[in-house]
Order: sequence, then structure tokens, then C-alpha cells
Amino acid sequence: MKDIRKALLFECAWEVVNKVGGIFTVIKTKAPVTCQEYDDRYYMIGPYNPKFAIIEVEEADPVHSQVKDAVNSIRSEGVNVVTGKWLIEGAPQVILFDINSATPNARLNEWKTDLWNKANIPSPDNDIEMDAAIKFGYLAYWFFSLVSKSDFPIISHFHEWQTGVCPILINKNKLESATIFTTHATLLGRYLCAGDTDFYNNIKSFDVDAEAGKRGIYHKYCVERAAAHSVHVFTTVSNITAYEAEHLLKRKPDGVLPNGLNVIKFSATHEFQNLHQEKKIKINEFVRGHFYGHMDKSFDLDNTLYFFTAGRYEYRNKGIDMYIESLSRLNNRLKVCNSPITVVAFIIAPAKVHSYTIETLKGQALIKQLRDTVSQISSNVNSRIFENASRQVVVDPSTLISKQDNILLKRRVLSLKRDSLPPIVTHNMEDDSNDPVLNQIRRLQLFNNSHDRVKVVFHPQFLNANNPVLGLDYEDFVRGTHLGVFPSYYEPWGYTPSECTVMGVPSVTTNLSGFGCYMEDTIVCPEDYGIYIIDRRLKSVDESVNQLADCMFNFCRKSRRQRINQRNRTERLGDILDWKRLGIEYVKARHYALSRAYPESMATLEVPQNAHSQNKDGKISRPLSVPGTPPTKNSAGANVDSNENPDLFYSNLLAGLSLNLELPGVKLQEDEDDDLRPPINLKMKTPVLTPNDYSSSGE
Repeated sequence: MKDIRKALLFECAWEVVNKVGGIFTVIKTKAPVTCQEYDDRYYMIGPYNPKFAIIEVEEADPVHSQVKDAVNSIRSEGVNVVTGKWLIEGAPQVILFDINSATPNARLNEWKTDLWNKANIPSPDNDIEMDAAIKFGYLAYWFFSLVSKSDFPIISHFHEWQTGVCPILINKNKLESATIFTTHATLLGRYLCAGDTDFYNNIKSFDVDAEAGKRGIYHKYCVERAAAHSVHVFTTVSNITAYEAEHLLKRKPDGVLPNGLNVIKFSATHEFQNLHQEKKIKINEFVRGHFYGHMDKSFDLDNTLYFFTAGRYEYRNKGIDMYIESLSRLNNRLKVCNSPITVVAFIIAPAKVHSYTIETLKGQALIKQLRDTVSQISSNVNSRIFENASRQVVVDPSTLISKQDNILLKRRVLSLKRDSLPPIVTHNMEDDSNDPVLNQIRRLQLFNNSHDRVKVVFHPQFLNANNPVLGLDYEDFVRGTHLGVFPSYYEPWGYTPSECTVMGVPSVTTNLSGFGCYMEDTIVCPEDYGIYIIDRRLKSVDESVNQLADCMFNFCRKSRRQRINQRNRTERLGDILDWKRLGIEYVKARHYALSRAYPESMATLEVPQNAHSQNKDGKISRPLSVPGTPPTKNSAGANVDSNENPDLFYSNLLAGLSLNLELPGVKLQEDEDDDLRPPINLKMKTPVLTPNDYSSSGE
């Protein structure tokens, strides 16, 4: 019998020291709380990418001798394995397998044959992504087969289909390990939503094998589906993704692991309002340059609001199409009511480009030239006033600016005149005529005319501080905006609105995004806290577009004082998105997996009485308080005895989110005694997905 309290945790992901997508943010920001819980018993496993590993990993041997011996054994067979500490907060230990080593390349065909013989999963030739997943999966399994011989229990957690080969092999070869598989977005779901499919209304009727085959991803789909059925605990990141996984992968998830953030990184307790003002000034500078020659009285920066959407360039999935359509309707409404408000709507999505447009660079250069000239003239005026005052002479105001300076200033002002309209896009697009964003803008005639109350700026590259046009990092840019708009059709979680929330920026999301569903389940009246949720599931497209336009129009009608108060409320929600709270869901998943993999060992542990419960009224007054909780109850209302039915106990433990729990060894800041702010009204998350009703076979 193994001591569960000494279990080793191995978390496998393609994004370990390898920035690819959103999972990189998940594992990187979650590392501090997991390291506090497991200390040196926590390892991350991923593929070796020298581009990142050379500068982000401090090489060192693994702490545990059994792990070190396993690594050395694999190295002796001609595989390059890099171990050490990832230089991020928490400094987790990492094990990186070089899938391009001689041995994996030489044994690839052997492993493909074995995968077919054991799991009936095909692997076509010349599919680089599938080959990489197979090589990584077999190397990881090789490692686990050696480590599992130790006296320590093993917990292996796999993220996404790229790591799915390993849990399949662990299951087929009956290796002793508690296994968890988390899908952050199903592969087939992403492909289906990218087309014109009415995905959610037809999800129950899809012939999944045929749909995967049509799109040439059947072999990858097989890996994902088999991995979901091979593990002790199958999880997703949101209820909407769980619904998707149930029908596409044919197994109902055992629970939901929401994506959190390391909120302390964004924390600016009493300064975030000042930071908003500071970063907004920098955005103002860009706007002056981009719209030079059209900054008339109706375009007053004091009455200008900055909206934005950002993310991968997935025109339909990310809701960019709905955003632009709603902007057109907002523009008409603002013009009809003769509103003094101007909205500058940014679209930040990386696309194929050549370079900045000449007009974009020219505008920024002219404004810089004007500012330098005004600064020089101001310096000259200051000198004249001081020199005359020191001689007790009162200066004639008409002589303060010399004729030479006056001529120079007039030349700078005249240079700002132009007959053309301000550009829509900041870059030269590679395929301008077929770009869906630009074509929709042309169709709706959002051309940044002087009479338009909504101006559009499409920046088809990610932002950074070295940008010669908009020199702000993404985080600083977000702080300077007023509203983030993310009307996604397919969004398993959605980090962009999460980041807005912790920085005190109100945002728009949908009930088809994981973040939107989570906030809708967690908060009473989320719109009061700056979280606007658009219904894209039960309403028609036209109704959803109108709802989004209404939402943005009502936001434009708010006074400055109302916007400030709303940002204060939005920023307070950051605590419920912190890993110190959401990380408890990972704790539950691991306990559930251990109870299935090591039932005898888990039976010896004493389960805390207050491990999980729901308040009778369904609400708690403050997210930072830690009240006592009653025992867990089953569906009939009876207390669950963990000794009589441990599997049922851990199923119930995993089912709901308990906001009043903390991670072991992780302390939260207590509420200040003099905090007189009204409490946040929170719901206790109801277990929409009840593991007791699920089966591994999906029947």
C-alpha cells in the first residue's frame, strides 16, 4: 500500500516551456499554487523546444532519485532529455523530451504500428503534428513505466489531444497511475464551428466519425476520444465545453476545471484607476496621429470611448463578425440621437501582413513633429517671460511668440490637413481584397467619415511596447480602454475577458463562452459588475447583434462618474478568478483520480467533514470570507459517509465549486476590518454536471 500523501504529480502539456496558445497561460499562471501544494513533488512534462528552453530553463537534476534514474535510463538509449527548473513564479521542475532525437525518429514506425495494434488508431504518413504527438506520447509512457516502479503513488495529468497518446498506453498496459485528461477545446468542435455549421443546435445529430473524416482529422480525433475514455477522471474547462465533449467525445466529463489567473500580477489595488488614465493618454496620442486632419469639434477626446476586441484571427468563432455588425448599428443610433460621444473601436487580431501603411506612419510622424515644435515654442515663451520678469518688465502677450515660431507653428498646423479619410487598417494586408474583416467593413461603409460616431481601427498584429505606431504592451493597452467586447461563438473559456476583469475593465462576453457561463453561474446580476453576457444560444443572430448594440449604446450613455464606479466593481471580481480559489477544483480532480486508482490507500485517509458543501440560500456574502460549511449531501439530502461510499464522496467533491475553500498551504489576504464596501453577491455553483450519473463508456 502506497502513502497517498507522498504522491508525485506530473502535469503533461505541449505548452510546457513552449508558448503556443492559451494552455501556456493556464499552466504558467497555475504553477505557483501547485508548487505551494506539492513543493518538489510537482513536475511538468513537455516537448523540448530550444527556442524557449535555452533561456527559460535552469538545468538541474530532478530532486527525487527515482525520477532522476528514469531520466538517465532514457538518456542512455539515445534520447535527449532536458531537466531543470522553469524560470517562472513558483520555479516548477520540468522534464522536456526532445522528440527530434535519434531514437524517437528511428522508432516512429514501430510506435505507429504498436498504437494501431493496441488502440486501432491510424497514423497517416507525413502528418508532422500526429508524428510529434506519437513520439512525445511514447517517450512520456516510457518515463512513467520506469517511475511507476517506485514506492510513490503517481498522478499524471494530461492537457489536450497532443498528450493523449500517453494515457491511452497507460490504460492499455495497465500501468499503475492516477490519470486525468483535460480537454480545453475539442478538436472536432473547433473545426465544425469554423464553418457555417449551426453547431450547438445540431450537436446531438453529428456523425462524429464522418465529420472528422471530412476534415482530415480522424486520426487526431481518435487520439482525443480514446484519451478521454482511458483516464480515471475526464474534465473540461467549462460547462459549455463539457456539453460539447459529451456529444463529440462520447463521455460525459467528471467535472469542470475553470481557468484562473495569477491575479497578483495584475493587482494595482488603489492605482488601477490612475493606470487607466495614464494608459489612455498614450492611446490618445495614437488616435491623434491616426485621425489627423479629422479631429474637429465633434471628435473630442474627452468624449471618446475606446472599445476593443482581441484574440486569434478566427472571424466567426471569436465573434468578430458580430462585433463589426453591432458597431454599425451603434454608429446609426449615436448619430440619430446626436450623441456627443465618439467610439474608437479597435480590432487586435494577427493576420498576414507586409508592413505598416505609409499613411499610418505619416500620421504618427506628423503628430510627433507637431508636439516637438510646440514643446520648443513653449520653452522659448517660458524663457522670454522669465527674462522680462527678472528685469521687472511686464511682457506684451502679443510678443510672446516670435514671428519665426509663429510661421513654424502655422506650417505644422497646415501639414495636418488632408482630403483622404483616416485608414481603417494600420498595415498593408497580404490579401486585402479577400480579408473578411475588411470586406465586412466595406459592406457596412464604416469608413471613418467625419460624421461617423464610431471609428474603426484594425491592427492586424499583436501589441508590444516597441511598436512604432501604438507603443503599448497588450496589458497596458487594455488598462487604457473602456470596454472589451468578445462576442464569441466558440470559446471554451476566454482569457481576454478574464484579463479585462482583473484589470478593472468592463467586458462583453456570451453564454457560449466558458467565462460567460462561469460568471452567469457565479454572480448575481453580472452586468452590475461590468460583465455583460450576450445570449447567442437561444436568440437569433439578428437578436444577438441588437442585444450587443444595445449593450454598447447603454454603455455610451453612462456618465464618467458611472464608468468609474463600474470599474471599481469590476476590479473587485478579480479574487474569484484567482488560482488560489479556482485551483481547488484541480485538488478535487486529483483526489477523485486517486480514489479510483488507489482505493485501498485512499480509504486509510480521513476525509475532512467540511470538504464541500452548498449554502442553503445559494449565496455567500463575500468572496474573501471563510465561513464554516455543513457536510456534503447527496441528491436525497442525506449526509454522505466517505467511509461507506468513497467513490460517491469524491464524485460529489468534484461536482461543484466551493468558493470558500483554499488550497493547502496557500493563504489569502483577509478582508480589512475597515472595508465598508457592499459585499459582492455570489451564487454557489450548482453541480450542473453530476459525476454520479456519468460512466466511462459514455452510455
